Amino acid sequence: MKILTAWLLSSVSVVVLAYILPGIVVDGFLAAMSVALVFGLFNALVRPVLKILTLPINILTFGLFSLVLNIFIILAIAYLIKGFEVNNIFMGLLFSFLISVLNSIWGNFLTKK
Repeated sequence: MKILTAWLLSSVSVVVLAYILPGIVVDGFLAAMSVALVFGLFNALVRPVLKILTLPINILTFGLFSLVLNIFIILAIAYLIKGFEVNNIFMGLLFSFLISVLNSIWGNFLTKK
């Protein structure tokens, strides 16, 4: 039940951020649910592998290369999901940062009893 609730809250976050940020377009709640699902899967499965593969460059850049990974993940999701568009790299970075912050807030809210 917590996973379903987290997914729905993440979907709401995607819709809210698409409304606030001018360079992010979501064509409805179903597209937002797809974005939230794929974003969660990418963060759980793909991101750890990319972090290990890019560890040397991440160390050399003091972790700033993680921003490039975030942009890559958001742009890949925009490519995969019809109805989700990211107009430029800066908006992808801002969206990635804000969705991570919102998901952390929701996660803390869901784990409190």
